[in-house]
Amino acid sequence: MNNNNCLRQNARRLAALGAIAASALAHAALAQTVAPARDAGAYPNRPIRFVVAFPPGASTDIVARIVGAKLSESWGQNVVIENRPGAGGNIGTQTAVRANPDGYTILMNSSAFVVNVSLYSKPGYAATDFAPVVQGPTTPNLISVHPSVKANTLKEVIAFAKANPVSYASSGTGTTPHLDAELIFKALSKVDITHVPYGPAQAVTAVVGNQVPIASTSMPPAVPHVKANRVRPIAVTTAKRSAILPNVPTVAESGFAGFADHTWFSFFAPAGTPSAIVGKLNAEINRVMQLPDVKERLDALSLEFTPNTPAQFASVIKDEIARYAQMVKQSGAKAD
Repeated sequence: MNNNNCLRQNARRLAALGAIAASALAHAALAQTVAPARDAGAYPNRPIRFVVAFPPGASTDIVARIVGAKLSESWGQNVVIENRPGAGGNIGTQTAVRANPDGYTILMNSSAFVVNVSLYSKPGYAATDFAPVVQGPTTPNLISVHPSVKANTLKEVIAFAKANPVSYASSGTGTTPHLDAELIFKALSKVDITHVPYGPAQAVTAVVGNQVPIASTSMPPAVPHVKANRVRPIAVTTAKRSAILPNVPTVAESGFAGFADHTWFSFFAPAGTPSAIVGKLNAEINRVMQLPDVKERLDALSLEFTPNTPAQFASVIKDEIARYAQMVKQSGAKAD
């Protein structure tokens, strides 16, 4: 009987301890879910890091620095730009995915974010690893050539590439300019042309230096060189012509009916970032993008912004992943 009484008492003690432990865990879990929302009003109270998935001078970097400077002004906290280029944006994305989801590390990436999940077998991230914050500005992609190339139209550039063993420079593997060039030159025109991945600004510089004769990049790094006659613009990829280069025809006008593509530059937070903080970032970036001086700078680079919510951007990401999966398949593009 004494042994049985001891066993029953021990069982009661264990049950009581288990209840106390369960209660403590429940309170801890509740504190974790409630605290982020309670602290969101004080955000930010220390510097914010923008992890930029492309090198300095790239369109992604330009947008990050414009927005970062304005956020520093309005919030009184430094925004530190950390360029992590490589693998078509994958290096920077992999860096940001490991960050704490507290709103103090923000990924700045391009459309490569949605391309690479199809182009690479192991991009090192999934779209669900991030919370969409806001879709930033969009821009046409541009096919351009060195002035020595005897071609003024896209058809003439294709004929030049067929007659000469040449290479083209792109903004990097997995970027939309890379995908567009693979589709136009290789898949649709059957040109045996070699892809040389650079960063966006570096690709234009390579054509200016005549290291490669052709470039496929986003518009912003190319515009200054076009205006200085250091490169010749051939075609833009959007459905409509660019207001910055109104005399440059679209790819669709150049013999590829229905062709339309662009590049966008956007902000992401690691998944699990409190929705209140994501909302605060979204509202402030939307405001900054519409400031007259910011709009003037964006317009000069052929960057167009439309205000949007995290939910709207999430819908864009879903649609773009599906669209670019088809383009990757059609173009036969490979991750170099």
